[in-house]
Amino acid sequence: MEKPGLKQTVNLNMKTNRNKIFIIAEAGVNHNGSLKLAKRMVDAAKASGADAIKFQSFKAENLAVRFAAKANYQRKTTGKKENQFDMLKKLELSAAGCKTLFSYCKKKNIMFLSSPFDNESIDLLNNLGLKIFKVPSGEITNLPYLRKIGKLKKKVILSTGMSDLKEIKQALSVLVRSGTRKKNITILHCNTEYPAPLKDVNLNAMNTIKDAFKVNVGYSDHTLGTEVSIAAAALGATVLEKHFTLDKNMAGPDHKASLTVPELKNMINAVRNVEKALGSNIKKASPSERRNIPAARKSIVADKGIQKGEKLSEKNLAVKRPGTGISPMLWDRLL
Repeated sequence: MEKPGLKQTVNLNMKTNRNKIFIIAEAGVNHNGSLKLAKRMVDAAKASGADAIKFQSFKAENLAVRFAAKANYQRKTTGKKENQFDMLKKLELSAAGCKTLFSYCKKKNIMFLSSPFDNESIDLLNNLGLKIFKVPSGEITNLPYLRKIGKLKKKVILSTGMSDLKEIKQALSVLVRSGTRKKNITILHCNTEYPAPLKDVNLNAMNTIKDAFKVNVGYSDHTLGTEVSIAAAALGATVLEKHFTLDKNMAGPDHKASLTVPELKNMINAVRNVEKALGSNIKKASPSERRNIPAARKSIVADKGIQKGEKLSEKNLAVKRPGTGISPMLWDRLL
């Protein structure tokens, strides 16, 4: 049930009503468990031009056993002594914190998103009134989780890091059979290493997914820099997701692989420029270049004085600028 006054408006396919790529500024756990820091990230994402900011919703007790080991990149960024459970516990956002951020995002006119990592968090976000549920890569093989998401009949963004086409097909099938309409599902290509090596990105797989399942596709980018996100935009991504941080030197697992706020803004500007450049599928003279036609094209002209009654030939005709007369494509007919 939606809370009064907290309803989110959504107009996606997963693009906005201006047919723009839907850009998610991924805050993730880079708030370090601080609601104050999370609000500052909302402000930064809005100022950068993102369509949405996304957090992560979980309870460590529901997400991992107490002896779960960290991923390799997490050991590099947060040390080896602490286990994954203890790390996650420090990065939780409370239910009250999520509600506060939801309201704060509405006030700032930017969409609030959060990836749920357990069933309790799914219920929390659903009760807030979320219309889009982001399934993180690690849950793509979680059958009970996928069924619960599918039964909500909401829009779904499905990340596919670490998966192959068979696993994507299975997850997609579970979501659809559970009640989510296929047209409301966007699948993101992803590499879950932080940072993802360029040689492992395999960005062409994004359109392999599109061709295989006839769905909207996008890209969740964990590489350093912005080039791959911009390339994904050029290749037809409808959704882009990119981690950002207020300070790469802060403690936490994801800061060093995230963009700074100025970098995020530059990436979004570049993506918007790519959108403008992509245009339509119609090949025709653009309004800006039509005025160049007379100056750049040519016409059939007299190459010397031609007497009345003299036969036109290659000896007395030429093709020269401007292009305001008879088209050279009529050369044979004129001869």
